[in-house]
Amino acid sequence: MSCRTPNQEVTLPEIELIAAPVIETCRDLNRLGGTSYLVGGAVRDLMLGVTPKDFDIEVYGIPESDLIKALSNWGKIEVVGKQFGVIKLWRDHLEIDVSLPRKERKTEPGHKGFDVEADPSLSPETASLRRDFTINAMMFDPISMTLLDFHQGTQHLHQGVLRHVSSAFAEDPLRVLRGMQFAARFKLKLDSETVALCHKLRHEAETLPSSRIWIEWQKWCHADHPSYGLQALRDSGWVKLYPELEAMIDCPQDRRWHPEGDVWVHTLQVVDQAADIARRYKWNGELREHLLLAALCHDLGKPVCTFVDDNGSIKSPGHSHEGTADSNRFLKKISAPREFTQIILPLVQEHMTHMHGEPTPRAVRHLAHRLTPATIELWEALVEADASGRSPAPPSRPALEWLQQAEEMAAHQNQPTPIITGKVLIDLGKTPGPELGVILGAAYQAQLNGEFDNPSSATSWLKEYLERE
Repeated sequence: MSCRTPNQEVTLPEIELIAAPVIETCRDLNRLGGTSYLVGGAVRDLMLGVTPKDFDIEVYGIPESDLIKALSNWGKIEVVGKQFGVIKLWRDHLEIDVSLPRKERKTEPGHKGFDVEADPSLSPETASLRRDFTINAMMFDPISMTLLDFHQGTQHLHQGVLRHVSSAFAEDPLRVLRGMQFAARFKLKLDSETVALCHKLRHEAETLPSSRIWIEWQKWCHADHPSYGLQALRDSGWVKLYPELEAMIDCPQDRRWHPEGDVWVHTLQVVDQAADIARRYKWNGELREHLLLAALCHDLGKPVCTFVDDNGSIKSPGHSHEGTADSNRFLKKISAPREFTQIILPLVQEHMTHMHGEPTPRAVRHLAHRLTPATIELWEALVEADASGRSPAPPSRPALEWLQQAEEMAAHQNQPTPIITGKVLIDLGKTPGPELGVILGAAYQAQLNGEFDNPSSATSWLKEYLERE
C-alpha cells in the first residue's frame, strides 16, 4: 500500500466501500496493460468514510479504441463524450463513468469555451491539474491500494479548506457555484487565493447556462451546512450577482428579538436550522428544496422595510409582504422551477402569520387556503427554522399549535376541499357561467369561515344563500 502525498500520513479508504463491479473493472483494465484510478468525488467520499453514490474511473495507457472494445465486452456501454473520451459502462446494473485523461485549452469565455483532447499518455499528475478543487483531485487505485494526492486534497479536506488545484481554475466560471455547494456539503471555507480567482471570474457569470446554475443551487439545498455555501458565495464576491441576498448583509435587527446580529447572520442560522428540520422529517426531495429556499428568502423584504423609530427601536413592518417580490426575482436568477416559486412565495408572505392571531379552526382553514400550493406542515417548519435561527437564543416552535390544529382538521398537507362544487349547483339547475363562479366563491369563503362543514349543513347554507339572492 502506498500514498504519494507530500509530508502527511493518510489513512487509505476502506475497500469495502467500493462497489464490486468497480474493482472488477479496474482489475480487468490493469490486465490489459493500463493503469486505472478512481477519481473525483468518489475518492473524496471514500476519504471521508462515505460510500460514493457515483464512481468515475480514469484510465491511463490504453488507446480509446481498445478501451471501448474492452468495455463493450463487460457490459452495456454508451459513448457520451467522444471528444472527451468519456464512456458510460453498465456492469452488473451499476453505472460507471470511464474516461481517459485529457488536455483542455481555453478558446472563448464561458463554461463551455474549451477545446478538449483525450490523451491516454498523460501522467496522472499532469491530468490532475485540470480538476477544480484539491479535494476532487485525489486519485485512488483500489487494486494496488495506491492513493495519489498531488495537491494536498486530503489535508485540505480535513482542515476544512476549499482550494483550487491550479490557475486553470479561473477558466471556468461554473467552478465558483460548484465551490458554493461543496462548501455547504463538506463544511469548508474558501482559501484566500481561491477567493481572488473567484472574483476575477464574476464577469463571466452571465455565460453560465441556466440549467447548470439551478443544478448547483439544488445541490446547495441538500447540503448539511448551507450557511457555509452562502458564506463562500459572499467571500467569492458572487453574492453581488444576487443583490437580494447582498442587501441582507449589515441590515440591522432589534437585539431583543435577534441577539444573533444582522439579517444576513440570521439567515445563515435559519438555513442551517432548516437543513436540520428537513433531516428530522426525512425530507430528501423537493420538500427539502422548498424549505431551504423559503428559509433563504423569508427575510429578503427586511432591507426595504427596516427603519429606526423615535424610541430607537429597529422595526421592519410589512417585510413578509415586501419579500415576495425580491424572492420572485432571486428564484428566477437561480433558475428555480416555476412551480417552486408558486410554493415559496406564499410561505414567505405568511411566515409571520402565527404572531397575529390564534390558531382557531377558521384561522387555520384560511391559512391553508392562502398557502396553497404550499402546506401548513411546510409553513410550520419554516416558522420553526426562523424562530430557531437566533442563537444564542434557544430553538423554539411558536407555530406548533397551528400545525396541531391543522392535523386535527386534516388540513396540514392541503387546503380544505370545497364541499359545494360546480356539479352540485348544476344538479340544482344552475347554468354554467359567471354567476356560477360567484356562488362557488361565496360558498368557499363561507366554508372557510366555518358556516358549514359537511354536506348537510352546506345544503342548508346554500338554500338560504340562493333565497337571499
